[in-house]
Amino acid sequence: MLAPRPLFLFLAISVCAAAPVSFEKEIRPILEARCVKCHGAAIQLGKLDLRSRRSALKGGEKGPALSPGNASQSVLFQRISGLGKPAMPMDGKLTAAEVDSIREWIDQGAVWEGEIGKTAANPLKALEDSPLPPHAGDWWSFRAPTRPPVPLVTDAQWANNPIDAFIKAALDARRLTPAPRAGARTLVRRAYLDLIGLPPSPAEVRAFLDDKRPDAWARLIDKLLASPHYGERWGRHWLDVARYADSNGYEHDFDRPNAWRYRDYVIRAFNRDTPYNRFLEEQIAGDEVDDVTNDTLIATGFLRNYAKVGFREKDNPQFRYDYLDDMIATLGRGVMGLTVHCARCHNHKFDPILQRDYYRLQASLFSYVEVDYPLVSKARAEEYQRRNAAIDARLAPLKRRIAAIENPYKLLLVRQKYEKFPANVREAIATPEERRTPGQSLLANQVIRTTTVSSAEVEPLLKPGERALRDGILAEMRNIERERPAPIPMAMGIADGDYRFAPDGPGDEPAPGKGMRREAAEGSYRPDPGKPYVPPPSYFLYGGDMYSHGSTMRPGFVTVLVKGEPPVESPPPGRHTSGRRRALAEWLTSADHPLVARVIVNRIWHHHFGRGIVPSLDNFGHTGDMPSHPDLLDWLAVEFRERGWSIKNLHRLIMNSRTYQMASSFGDARDEAGDADNTWLWRFREQRLEAEIVRDAILTVAGTLNARMEGPAVFPALPRESLESMKNGIWRRQKDGPETWRRGVYVYRKRGLPFPFFEIFDLPDQTITCGRRNVSTVATQALALLNNEFVLEQSRLFADRVRGLSSRPDEQLRLAYEIALSRPPTDKERSLGLEFLQHNSIEDLTHVLVNLSEFLYMR
Repeated sequence: MLAPRPLFLFLAISVCAAAPVSFEKEIRPILEARCVKCHGAAIQLGKLDLRSRRSALKGGEKGPALSPGNASQSVLFQRISGLGKPAMPMDGKLTAAEVDSIREWIDQGAVWEGEIGKTAANPLKALEDSPLPPHAGDWWSFRAPTRPPVPLVTDAQWANNPIDAFIKAALDARRLTPAPRAGARTLVRRAYLDLIGLPPSPAEVRAFLDDKRPDAWARLIDKLLASPHYGERWGRHWLDVARYADSNGYEHDFDRPNAWRYRDYVIRAFNRDTPYNRFLEEQIAGDEVDDVTNDTLIATGFLRNYAKVGFREKDNPQFRYDYLDDMIATLGRGVMGLTVHCARCHNHKFDPILQRDYYRLQASLFSYVEVDYPLVSKARAEEYQRRNAAIDARLAPLKRRIAAIENPYKLLLVRQKYEKFPANVREAIATPEERRTPGQSLLANQVIRTTTVSSAEVEPLLKPGERALRDGILAEMRNIERERPAPIPMAMGIADGDYRFAPDGPGDEPAPGKGMRREAAEGSYRPDPGKPYVPPPSYFLYGGDMYSHGSTMRPGFVTVLVKGEPPVESPPPGRHTSGRRRALAEWLTSADHPLVARVIVNRIWHHHFGRGIVPSLDNFGHTGDMPSHPDLLDWLAVEFRERGWSIKNLHRLIMNSRTYQMASSFGDARDEAGDADNTWLWRFREQRLEAEIVRDAILTVAGTLNARMEGPAVFPALPRESLESMKNGIWRRQKDGPETWRRGVYVYRKRGLPFPFFEIFDLPDQTITCGRRNVSTVATQALALLNNEFVLEQSRLFADRVRGLSSRPDEQLRLAYEIALSRPPTDKERSLGLEFLQHNSIEDLTHVLVNLSEFLYMR
């Protein structure tokens, strides 16, 4: 039985003793072709040099790249195999055979012969000058839209509106039968929910039914477009694009006390029907336009809406590049319908968007600094700043005296807190600042910034004499603080400034004569009327690495979209700004830009019909959806632009069409079989109301909606467990009542704690631009409508409203249906409802009605 053992050992040794990997034949070619262009003579991303064994063992910011004899512990192998993030190389994966070769080579000791690429030219410089691929501009959305001829249709009902002609021609080509016109009650409810987001009252329904004029429908549309509630409804759609929120997001989720002014600006802009080209110009360059107003300054909050880490940028300069990337992503997806931000580290993988284009766009935005604009006269703002500065000067010596008492104890306590961190963090903190590696600096700065000791923690350690002295100083400081002037209204926005990574900032100093900076390390805003403004330089960044500078970038645009002579920066005379953002806005809204009009027209169409002509609202590139009706989209884009970029006129055009007025339920089996997804619009598509509108509708039928517009956000009551989960930021504990029963657009948008009722009904991620909300049907929605305390209370108040109108059960039933569903009950519903009321209360009935699909859907 022992005889086979030598043979077994021989076979095992033969299998394990793999042939040595040749560095020259197998490894060097991979490193030369795929690695040293980013980690070689020209550039060293992450401070990693892979030209020699010595430099690879030395490593970069992430430590040594090689652990000879142990591939699994080597950063190089982890990255190329996808076990570590980010995966490398950035320009595409290695083959499985190449990965295996490098693994075996490292396991065999990583024998390395000579040095790689000693005389290699800079291969990345060519990336800056990459040409567009042939026929790049041939993609349908990169060609400027032209007005196609309107199709001829024989059916007179479909010949009065160009939209109808395009839709009917497509239906006829596919032998689909359009649905008949919806009933009057259905249409009036559809119009109210669509344009103002509130169900009509029975009186408003009756007024429309009684209006026998031939233009009654057009008059209703005009009435709703003139309602101030229109801006609340349609402004909310844009706030999704603008990734609006009232807090920073991320771990600390600090409050943004003035963010709401941007939300109110958007509502006003929609109500005024601000032309869309002007609307964009104000948001991108409201401080650079000729006619600067408070509203145009508030509008610049659009670019500042990015989610923000709670540290100052000097602690991690990378954050600034992430915020710039967010701006480019929002402008790209939200305005142009392109994923321009995908070209941050390399040329776009699918669309002809060059990395150079990305950094030209970044150059247009790079000089921004965060500014809080005073919305008062210059004289009043300067007086406010002067009085505050005087109070700060009186407080400064008192603060120093407090610090002298507390700091010895704070130093003791903070050192104790540092001991709770891992050894590598403690080592980073203990290392002198000038000797820290970049990784240690990041660790140390973040921990030092967030590990604080409060005065309350110091209190128990103070000696009696110290405590008495400190209490006296604090009392004196409180008396001085009472002399501060009342706060003036401020708006968060941006301006051009002198951005730098300063080692220390002067704090929250006012910016002379115009605005106030919140975080000095993000730059400075110090207008000097005697000197022309010079924007700080921005660079082409190899691999997106902030330390790997290529050429200095001039402002520019997406090459494949540029037609003719694009706008150039023109600094406004006498102002501390570059004019670069204004040039960007002018290019976006120019008559020959192929995308901007298409994208907004498609977005409006989506909100009316539940699906865009291009379903991927924020991606008109090669990986997006193709348009179902390309000629209609181009006709609408040209019409929209030539009629003054008016969104209200576009509403009128769409809603006065036969297409919009079709019924949503239509039982033609051929249509169902031939177009089950309703791509060709043979009927109106039912649409679930968005989260905010569900809540607004419940408040409306209960008769409790507080219609007050604008102003600071409200804080509806939250479940105890939600409040307990909140670690940072704010959520004011307001009792639910008339003050919090305002429209959903005014509910506080906390990124770290979305309002639970809204989140259940698919509130989007508030940290990134959102083109189209998800629509789900899940059990938690039904459970919320059945058990949520807000829904139960509003159902009771709805019942009280019905009781106040009639005491007869049959009349109460009719009123409840007309209030909730804009129609009386059918005979069957009346019979069942009266039977229901014999055994249940009117509160039960009203609760059932707000749970119906008919209540929750626009039909």
